[in-house]
Amino acid sequence: MSKGKTQDSSSDFQKSIEELEARISELESVSKKTGIDLSEEVEKLRERSRQKKAEVFSKLTPWQMVQIARDPNRPEVLDYIGTVFEDFVELHGDRAYGDDKAIICGLCKVTEQQPTSVEHTSTGTERKSYKLMLIAHRKGKTTKERVACNFGSPHPEGYRKALEKMKFAEKFHLPIVTLVNTPGAYPGIGAEERGQANIIAKNLFEMSKLRTPIISIVIGEGGSGGALAICVADKLSILENAYLSVISPEGCAAILWRDGSKAPLAAEALKLTPQDLLKLGIVDEIIPEPLGGAHRDSIKMANTLKTYLLKYLEEVKSTNIDELLSRRYEKYRKMGVFVESEQGSTMIKQ
Repeated sequence: MSKGKTQDSSSDFQKSIEELEARISELESVSKKTGIDLSEEVEKLRERSRQKKAEVFSKLTPWQMVQIARDPNRPEVLDYIGTVFEDFVELHGDRAYGDDKAIICGLCKVTEQQPTSVEHTSTGTERKSYKLMLIAHRKGKTTKERVACNFGSPHPEGYRKALEKMKFAEKFHLPIVTLVNTPGAYPGIGAEERGQANIIAKNLFEMSKLRTPIISIVIGEGGSGGALAICVADKLSILENAYLSVISPEGCAAILWRDGSKAPLAAEALKLTPQDLLKLGIVDEIIPEPLGGAHRDSIKMANTLKTYLLKYLEEVKSTNIDELLSRRYEKYRKMGVFVESEQGSTMIKQ
């Protein structure tokens, strides 16, 4: 199988859905322009689309899930600022080299949604609101933005900036929320010269003992140490069609088989799906997405993300910080338990 064939086939599973959605948009446009009532035909197509999505998304392979996580229309951090996160004030720079746009940091708040019932509103119950520090990978939407953000692959200064803002949050007792969405840290020569591996390791060490609550959610790609550098957390969750892995499937295939076309096989072996990660105890919870993926209903996805985030904030804020630190240590300490024997090391489930 050639590399090109692998990449073409990776998106075939969504083509029938996209064709139905295009047809629905076309009929709605014709109806609006001509005034002809096509609602019955549109509703039939919508039902077919819903059935097709349910069929396709109920049996996704790990490689297909990777393709969904990478979808260019998938909501990223800027889509959630203003919907989930309010009054965002961006904080720049690492105080050493520069301001990496692949990592965005800032102060903001998350407020409980406005009650819909008249009875609840009339009681005068105040909505819960939490001030926090937001740190996230940023990929960008347009080609210009993606180039500026290095396609979501941070340089060392990005991770240094993140750690600086985490220390700031710790000083003022603000919970930290991180949104993970990166193919991995940038592996270029310049990045290595400026201490890429060192700052990732430092972030892991410092986050493990930060005396403030940390919540992390993987919203798209979770590639290697580039993801882990901002997701050592008290609560680590993942969206239904995201992934978290020690290496990209392509990178794994290139190392093991020297053949990038074997990426689907590598994705299967890496156990990178949310279901695998939950079973292995890596993530704490899987956050559901709208049928067909987060990119098909970004508003609904934002509301769902906000609901889960408010739940997590209430949980961590009500827990003593010493207890949080103890749980955080034990959580990561028990990931990967081995028993030594004459035949070699064997991983056991704990």
